[in-house]
Amino acid sequence: MPGERFEWEWDETLFAGAAAYYDRGRLPNSPGLANAFEDTFELDGQGRLLDVGCGPGTVTLPLAGLFREAVGVDADAEMIREARRLAAERGLMNGRWFQRRAEELPADLGRFNVVTFAASFHWMDRALVAGIIRAMLERPHGAVVHVDNRHQDSLAPDDDHPAPPIERIAELRRAYLGQNRRAGQGIRNSSPGDEAAVFRAAGFAGPELVVVPDGRTIIRSADDLVAETFSLSSTAPHLFGDRLSQFECDLRRLLAAASPDGVFAVRLPDNELKIWRVATP
Repeated sequence: MPGERFEWEWDETLFAGAAAYYDRGRLPNSPGLANAFEDTFELDGQGRLLDVGCGPGTVTLPLAGLFREAVGVDADAEMIREARRLAAERGLMNGRWFQRRAEELPADLGRFNVVTFAASFHWMDRALVAGIIRAMLERPHGAVVHVDNRHQDSLAPDDDHPAPPIERIAELRRAYLGQNRRAGQGIRNSSPGDEAAVFRAAGFAGPELVVVPDGRTIIRSADDLVAETFSLSSTAPHLFGDRLSQFECDLRRLLAAASPDGVFAVRLPDNELKIWRVATP
């Protein structure tokens, strides 16, 4: 049911230690992402963007130039510090960053033309947050956008290099941390579904779907894959305690066995924008 609570409780250690690895480790979004936003919402540089669960600004930073102001909020202090660092490094002048849980909004942040979630909504009290965000949208054309990918699992690298050994990395995780997927101080083996029902119950209509093509094959080094591993909640550095160095050594040995030259190929999926607008009476 839309109002049903998922049996897991957020805690501040969820991504502890992961922020420094995030920008390098996570796969990039489509290079056409900003253009898709500009065209879909006819942006003229005058609106405001709110990115909820922004991490180190993965979506906020490339979209910020389309708005008068871009605001990123995240519950993790390290993520916000990293977002500020990357914004300064890239010369972003119109961004503001706040350590907030989504459930603590609106936090006097005002109204927004576009609100984004990118791999973040499933960590929240979704029914509560959807209702809060609905009230923060500019009317009548404000929109919520879930930035996702098309989960094209059939995509295979078109290259001479091997794909990352995902299952072997998962086996190593289980050897160190147990069969269950750790999430902060708790366990979370799955995520809640039925996102559409949650948004509709909160008074939204949709979703409209916009596909942003990608399909590039990119090369990943062993260092990239180590960063990707430590950027994930299920293998965040804090979970390993005093065995962190040993885990990294074992991970690097695993990667060297999978690709002696330390090079892997990944074919990127398309992005998919799921757009929700306030339903008209």
